Amino acid sequence: MFELLMTVFPGIGTLFVQDPVIAVSRILLIGLGFVLAWLGFRRTLEPLIMVPMGLGMMAVNAGVMFLEAGKIGTLIIAPMVSEPNALIEVMQIDFLQPIYNFTFVNSLVACLLFMGIGTMADISFILARPWASVTVAICAELGTFVTLVIGYYMGLSPNEAAAVGTIGGADGPMVLFGSLVMAKELFVPISIIAYLYLSLCYAGYPYLVRWLVPEKYRGLEVEYDFPEVTQEAKFIFTICSAALLCFLLPVASPLILSFFMGVAIKEAEIEPYQELLEKTITYGATLFLGLVLGVLCEASTLLDPRVVILLVLGITALAISALGGLGGGWLVWKVTKGNYNPAIGIAGVSCLPSTAKIAQRCTFEASPHAMIMPLAMGASICGVIVSAIAVGVFASTIGLVN
Repeated sequence: MFELLMTVFPGIGTLFVQDPVIAVSRILLIGLGFVLAWLGFRRTLEPLIMVPMGLGMMAVNAGVMFLEAGKIGTLIIAPMVSEPNALIEVMQIDFLQPIYNFTFVNSLVACLLFMGIGTMADISFILARPWASVTVAICAELGTFVTLVIGYYMGLSPNEAAAVGTIGGADGPMVLFGSLVMAKELFVPISIIAYLYLSLCYAGYPYLVRWLVPEKYRGLEVEYDFPEVTQEAKFIFTICSAALLCFLLPVASPLILSFFMGVAIKEAEIEPYQELLEKTITYGATLFLGLVLGVLCEASTLLDPRVVILLVLGITALAISALGGLGGGWLVWKVTKGNYNPAIGIAGVSCLPSTAKIAQRCTFEASPHAMIMPLAMGASICGVIVSAIAVGVFASTIGLVN
């Protein structure tokens, strides 16, 4: 009877032949996947990522079966396969394997997302208060550098510590790219932890802003002017910035090119490309990003002792970056003698446009007439650029430490 059950329902049967730790982990991950998908449905967490991620997590841990030669696995994805012949074979069997190998392993999905982010970035927002935006963005990278040091002293190699430190930039595509370049063996857990924490932080950051920025300061109205800059000048600035940053940081040139390509298309008003990147490419890449990250959450893949360290470092990086960004907001407020809203500091944590929306929402709660969104967007755009520079610097110099 038991053998018949295992044959007819291998998803259940495999629970009894696997290591008990893995079996229990599968059940827990199925439950976690349901929670994430439900919270995405309720809009508590980001639905664009959490619904496909949660469903993928449930499916990959439930759909375990008996394969040839007594092996146990799924028909969804096999991220640990690297031998060329085995890889070619598994790509003909596992339905998400081609997407994983052709878009994740080479960072293509991160670059596609960065093109979409570029089309949402308006250089005019930076020009409204350029030095303030740059200051806040630099301060909001504090978690990246602090986590690098903490991770190293917790036993990670410099490459691994730098890769997990990129979570502090709160930029999902940047984390994907950085972990693939600097710590490919930890790409899966770092990416999963990054996106889980990013969704949780978007729910938690407003409380941090309310705690560290009293209501009378959150409601400050800021005086600013948009300088008159021609479309031609913004386009020239965009392409020259791309060339300069690629020249200085060639290891990050795929991300730099992708971001500024999106910006250039927006400034050149190439509407067919802009619509393609903003909608089809961005949402398509986001769908497969969430789904693939979900199916990578297979119990045996995540049972790495270093995952606990990564969990601690990930939340540390995001918390310190938020504190750094808000500290930068207070610094600008002090220098400008009060003509700056400190809540804008959270927007320096570079997830565009989510953290900018958090800053504006917290400000509206204190004063319905205070409009800081343009300045918050400027800080977020600078945050994206500073994050790319930080990853480029890490990837270029971390080998010198080794």
